Amino acid sequence: MRFNGSATYVSTDDLTLAVNAAITLQRPLLVKGEPGTGKTRLAEEVARALGLRLLEWHIKSTTKAQQGLYEYDAVSRLRDSQLGDARVHDISNYIVKGMLWHAFTSDTPSVLLIDEIDKADIEFPNDLLRELDRMEFYVYETRELVQARQRPIVFITSNNEKELPDAFLRRCFFHYIRFPDEATMQAIIDVHYPKIKSRLVGEALKVFYDMRKVPGLKKKPSTSELLDWLKLLMTDEIDPEILKNKDPTKLIPPLHGALLKNEADVQLFERLAFLARRETRGS
Repeated sequence: MRFNGSATYVSTDDLTLAVNAAITLQRPLLVKGEPGTGKTRLAEEVARALGLRLLEWHIKSTTKAQQGLYEYDAVSRLRDSQLGDARVHDISNYIVKGMLWHAFTSDTPSVLLIDEIDKADIEFPNDLLRELDRMEFYVYETRELVQARQRPIVFITSNNEKELPDAFLRRCFFHYIRFPDEATMQAIIDVHYPKIKSRLVGEALKVFYDMRKVPGLKKKPSTSELLDWLKLLMTDEIDPEILKNKDPTKLIPPLHGALLKNEADVQLFERLAFLARRETRGS
């Protein structure tokens, strides 16, 4: 089973190599990179390209590792016992299966995405070590051992909000998605907007990469934000000449709300434009 890329996702050679290495080693692929670089989308595209079922477990700050295995709904069982429901005699009626359970018991191979693992508590990765390593876990309430019928292809994404434990990292194949250079970004744009005017893309890319180089920027615009911006530029039929304007007093591009996502960065560009105007008047 090999991933050879996708018509709807630009996978660089090193990323494709990492995916296939993880499949060969039967280890989770830990993918890091800036937000908006396609980490989550990778799992979706691999599942689609290989014709596999995709199971998604999106992690929150309150998520516990046990939820990925199963949860015992004691409250519902207590309520049903008070109502005289016959279901209370079978405890399995109150076992809520998690994503790992579904992946392990799938009759066909699947892709399991554990998305943004660094959002959870620091102990979260350690709590999944044995289950991901041995592909099995024990259900104490029913005294049942759940083992993987088909070993899933596991993708784990992280935005580097927290350091992951060494013991967890040892069990993963790691890949960092570097921010796309202009050639790769052009290929990504071609996939999403094949009919976009090349001149508009050329000027937009210059503005985009120049913005990312501005010192002090709190949040650099990402690939997904560039795609949103291009869509707006096409919809509003913005003339590429407007983007080509090199006047330093007009640093903020049109429809900048798609690129700058907090007031500090907007104020930074406004301040730079103000200083440029003052220098122009002074000269």
